[in-house]
Amino acid sequence: MLVDDTIFALSSGSLPAGLAVIRLSGPRALAVAETLAGPLPPAREAVLRTIRAPDGMVIDSGLVVTFRAPRSFTGEDCVELHLHGSRAVVSMTYSLLESLGLRLAEPGEFSKRALENGKLDLVEAEGLSDLLRAETEMQRRLAIEQADGGLSSIYRQWAADLTRSRAFIEAELDFADEDDVPGSVSDTVWRMIERMKQAIDDQLNATQSGRIVRDGFQVAIMGQPNAGKSSLLNALAGRDIAIVTEIEGTTRDVLTVDLDIQGYLVRFSDTAGIRDTDDVVEREGIRRARLVAEQADLVLMLGDSLTDIEDVNRLDAPVWRVRTKIDAVSHADLTGFDFSLSSITGEGLAELKAAIGAIVAERWQTISALKPGRVRHIQLLQRASNLLQEALEGSQLDMQAECLRLAAAEMGRITGHVDVEQLLDVIFSEFCIGK
Repeated sequence: MLVDDTIFALSSGSLPAGLAVIRLSGPRALAVAETLAGPLPPAREAVLRTIRAPDGMVIDSGLVVTFRAPRSFTGEDCVELHLHGSRAVVSMTYSLLESLGLRLAEPGEFSKRALENGKLDLVEAEGLSDLLRAETEMQRRLAIEQADGGLSSIYRQWAADLTRSRAFIEAELDFADEDDVPGSVSDTVWRMIERMKQAIDDQLNATQSGRIVRDGFQVAIMGQPNAGKSSLLNALAGRDIAIVTEIEGTTRDVLTVDLDIQGYLVRFSDTAGIRDTDDVVEREGIRRARLVAEQADLVLMLGDSLTDIEDVNRLDAPVWRVRTKIDAVSHADLTGFDFSLSSITGEGLAELKAAIGAIVAERWQTISALKPGRVRHIQLLQRASNLLQEALEGSQLDMQAECLRLAAAEMGRITGHVDVEQLLDVIFSEFCIGK
């Protein structure tokens, strides 16, 4: 990306549409827009203009809105052309912009320029990316909190406190005999560092909830062959996802479906039936089923009786024992089961979904709403916590000060203020073109 280029892209939905918003950003945005639309309106005012080619041919009529630097999303001069959303209009406008020396933006380039111009930091940019991909209400809420700078303000405050603490330490090292040096380091610094480390550890403990909201609550459907796993997946999804037959071992691979339950993304995985088999393919399916169960947030163990349900005490996730096919018998023995249901009649499905929604909501509500959800944040926070622990356990002030400096650098990497150039292309490639 060349930051001195002027870029353009379609920033609205796919075509055809009722409206197409073409965004321009860069040093020549205003001049090129004036070539196409004539005299430009004052900043942030929408004015109807006729869009013409340099030879006078009319392309379309639409609204023109200008945003002058630095008061724009990217921090550069920006223009939005609100045109009719036909492919022909957009294609012709693209051709004109390219002929005038502009180039099509790369994925996330508008947001990257906003980062480089100080309009948002890396955490806020990641929140914006999550907002664009949000599918559930809780994903939207989490992304909004991050995009609005809630997490960034926490991390910036921690970095500022570390800088202040280092200043006290260096003052004691260099000017210990001076009267105007604040009180001892142990009184002014280490209590603050202890509180900060506890706050960071609280954030790390909250990461599971952030991950669940962002990536989905993982539910593994387990059981012996013909326990009703695939039928349950289809019933939950409301459509045929998995093949259902009376033949044992029909399901060989893991099938997943994502559902919105009470605003949370819940990912159900149908797995191969657990049994002893000589079939190489089926054995691989069973191995994958056990792996899914080990990584799940909740395991639904299905069966007609408790003797059909294998021992799952080794799993870290909660296990709910589910009695299936209650429509097939007049008096099903439900002793020892957590839930009973029929995938054919739908009896018990609403209760199961409500219970899953309740357990996800409980994990969300028991901790602060502001929580990291990305692996990158978690890793950097863990490094910072480890460095603070080293500083607290140290005995030499100069080494302790170095630990605080390194911890502050880890904080800076989260928000993008320190040594993150190699991350930018990866992060902004997740964006759509035009954002």
